[in-house]
Amino acid sequence: MTEPAACRVLLVEDHPIFLEGLMAAIGADHGFSVVAAAGTADEAVAATRTHAPDLVVMDLGLPGRSGIEAIREVLAAHPEVHVLVMTMSEDDDSLLAAMRAGARGYLLKGASRDEILRALHTVAGGGAVFSPQLAGRIGVLFASVRGTTAAAAFPTLTAREREVLDLLASGLGYGQIARSLFLAEKTVRNHVGSVFAKLRVHDRAEAVVRARDAGLGTVPRPAGQADVQLPPAAT
Repeated sequence: MTEPAACRVLLVEDHPIFLEGLMAAIGADHGFSVVAAAGTADEAVAATRTHAPDLVVMDLGLPGRSGIEAIREVLAAHPEVHVLVMTMSEDDDSLLAAMRAGARGYLLKGASRDEILRALHTVAGGGAVFSPQLAGRIGVLFASVRGTTAAAAFPTLTAREREVLDLLASGLGYGQIARSLFLAEKTVRNHVGSVFAKLRVHDRAEAVVRARDAGLGTVPRPAGQADVQLPPAAT
């Protein structure tokens, strides 16, 4: 039987020693083939066009334009490519910017070879992967962004009304919302009625559509990603 073709990998990294180690780690897995390396955002864009990789491993701290800009430009021209960030940056702004740009994973440098290969396989397969140090902050981070977006979308709603609308859009019934918020069910119904009036909608279905358009009702996850996997901490 013919063996499946190896996943074509482009490495974007400007530190020669780290790049050498990364190439050695990936070279140990026959499921991957490093087709090119780049040291800047512009080189990454050009190499993607020339070598048609399936997977790009992207550093963020590149000379000149950042890795975030490179991710945006690469995916705008080649949306089928999967991007895994591998960086020293563990701040929330970098994590959120990378996910918004379209990265499917975020791994900190210093990960073990096994962690790196596991992350590569996960992202190449359409999944999402994050370093254990960052995983616990992802839900809170996206929830914060979602709340800010919802407040801008529904400025006439109170914070409690947005909370009720969020749970309503998540598929919860009035009784479930009441238990979740420690309210009487009648109070929840009153909030829902107020939401309907302020949004000028006639029923729950219409309210849910408006809510989901504003990002409520689901915990955000980068588009197109499968289950999130977390590599175990290195021992």
